[in-house]
Amino acid sequence: MNIKDYPAITSDSRTVTPGCLFIAVKGTKADGNEYAEAALKAGAAATVSTDRHGLAMMADEYYGHPSGKLKLVGITGTNGKTTTVTLLYNMFRSLGYECGLLSTIANYVGTRRTETANTTSDPITINRLLSEMVDAGCEYCFMEVSSIGVEQERIAGLEFKVGIFSNLTHDHLDYHGTFAEYLRCKKLFFDNLPASAVAVTNVDDRHGLVMTQNTAARVVTYSCRSVADHSCRVIEESFGGMLLRIDGTEVWTRLIGAHNAYNLLAVYCAAIELGTPKEEALVALSTLGAAPGRLENIRGPRDLSVVIDYAHTPDAMDNVLGTLRDVAPERELICLFGCGGDRDRTKRPEMAAVAEKWADRIFVTSDNSRTEKTEDILEDIRKGFSPKGLAKALFIADRKEAIRTAIMLAPRGATILLAGKGHETYQIIGTEKRHFDEREIVNDVFKTID
Repeated sequence: MNIKDYPAITSDSRTVTPGCLFIAVKGTKADGNEYAEAALKAGAAATVSTDRHGLAMMADEYYGHPSGKLKLVGITGTNGKTTTVTLLYNMFRSLGYECGLLSTIANYVGTRRTETANTTSDPITINRLLSEMVDAGCEYCFMEVSSIGVEQERIAGLEFKVGIFSNLTHDHLDYHGTFAEYLRCKKLFFDNLPASAVAVTNVDDRHGLVMTQNTAARVVTYSCRSVADHSCRVIEESFGGMLLRIDGTEVWTRLIGAHNAYNLLAVYCAAIELGTPKEEALVALSTLGAAPGRLENIRGPRDLSVVIDYAHTPDAMDNVLGTLRDVAPERELICLFGCGGDRDRTKRPEMAAVAEKWADRIFVTSDNSRTEKTEDILEDIRKGFSPKGLAKALFIADRKEAIRTAIMLAPRGATILLAGKGHETYQIIGTEKRHFDEREIVNDVFKTID
């Protein structure tokens, strides 16, 4: 019997439906083969045992190779993935195209939103969503590609038209073990691109050309500092936006920060490679806003400015704090941050050093502590401060209380960065996922200020 004759396929025994095919795969935490009998009892018509690559190939075949019916664009790198794919999605929709989006924040089939659990979903979910995009008349799909997603072959079998590399800094070493392995997994994305694809890479990152050295794809480079196929310079910047010179033409954008100049340049490169005329691409760039939870500014009483950003790596927080210092050097800069539990511990003291470098006042608090004790995480962060840094740092484990205290103690005209949560509207403590929306908390505190 052909696999398409089954009413559904799944690799999760909890989602088995009568007549479906259960695909048993050994994962990082559980072995699907142990659930085969339970799947049959739940009504699965059959079970098959395979590896991750086999799962991806089955999903691709079952859904009719949907990636080949779209112009699929993938971006990998440590920082900037969500912003870049969201900007591309919004740009091409503004140009009149039906599009899909697979991102950390959410997945979109046209304008229909579905929630996402991982930066890069499992192969069945990816191919199902791509198939729905094809059925909905989408021409493009813009997708975040994580190193873990590459290593676990979640994107195996997908046909990418464009691959983009943003940058590579410290992250996910709790999973990969070493930076070299982290780099290898990122590079695999480009190693597997076909000759028909385009590899767009940031040559200002020291790993930019390493990423594409073994790719069969045509390589296109971009830079904000050196010679490249496409270049960008920041002419001026304020809280209202940036004036950029892209490939010799000036364009005003609503985003701020050198890191967003790179994101916008990557978007421009992809648009050009997808056939968009230069002037049309630049006009569209000028209309784009930031992704949710990325330098999201909430103005309040006493001329306070609270900026919510997802920055959760040393490099990302360095970029954001540097941007806020540059655009408003006269304002006191306050940084509130924490670090996730059950994740890479080595970056915790590095985050402290970055906060000390830029901020006038620092609040260290919880993030998603998960099953680690928040106090242990804070102690790891504490080790990254010098005595001078510790003198301007306040440790408050309860994040809501830390936000309230930071705002209440802030002098008139201060800028307060809430780093790490960004678009997330929850906090994970232990195994419990609790509602936690920083926008709500900030606005509630503002109501108490005269």
